[in-house]
Amino acid sequence: MILIVDSGATKADWTALNEKGLKEFGTQTLGLNPEVLTEEIVMERLTTNEQLNENRKKAKHIYFYGAGCGTERLRTFLHTILQRFFSNATIVVKEDTYAAVYATTSEGEKAIVGILGTGANCSYWDGKELHQAVDSLGYSLMDECSGNFFGKRLIVDYFFKIMPEELRHKFEHEYELNSDVIKSHLYKLPNPNSYLATFARFLVENKDETYCNQIIKEGVQLFIDHWVVQYEAHKEVPINFVGSIAFYLQDIVKDVFSANGLKVGKILRKPIDGLVEYHLMHKPNK
Repeated sequence: MILIVDSGATKADWTALNEKGLKEFGTQTLGLNPEVLTEEIVMERLTTNEQLNENRKKAKHIYFYGAGCGTERLRTFLHTILQRFFSNATIVVKEDTYAAVYATTSEGEKAIVGILGTGANCSYWDGKELHQAVDSLGYSLMDECSGNFFGKRLIVDYFFKIMPEELRHKFEHEYELNSDVIKSHLYKLPNPNSYLATFARFLVENKDETYCNQIIKEGVQLFIDHWVVQYEAHKEVPINFVGSIAFYLQDIVKDVFSANGLKVGKILRKPIDGLVEYHLMHKPNK
């Protein structure tokens, strides 16, 4: 059995293929980001999934692509946990950007590939190798145009009364905005980035409101100014995206990129289907 995994900060999609390349099952766990989770939490999220538990000994190859796997230390940390759980498997752990590349580019195609989901990232794929111009410092300092970036902006604007009054009332109705609850999520509970990203739904649902539309455009422009222009080829190749923010706000993303003379290519909400196709073309011999 081959297990292919696309893990964001919030959720992880798992697809199991048998020896013939046919899908045996698909399942989902909470995200397995090694930057923000302890070994105990990662193991708990694996063991509480019934399908993964039942098939843990059957898995022979695991291809894991995850948020928070950008450094060797964190890849090794997660690899050790996965190896303990899937004891019979050969395991490959890569950062989630590779999943985005494999899902959105054709063989040998050059592209800039961005992730706009709970978090954000951007890399250049030269058709063979991945190039990272900036080392991401994570959700608290970077992640422009991500779900958690927009979530922070909305919360701040609400508390400073910058958000228009009508939207403030709507925001209050949809979210628990007690300051103690917010601070507990940010400083005591796991996955503060995923918590912040839950507020981004408000932007998506109200994207045609002037206030929300402007915030989205500012976030997209920051992503271009800070990330995309780092690559010399940014006006020569398509810019592909994966992630819920890119997918649900793609009309605005395309408009802002077009205004900057940039070409948006494919936009996928999740890369898992493209990942499966890629691995079917590159199956291990055994």
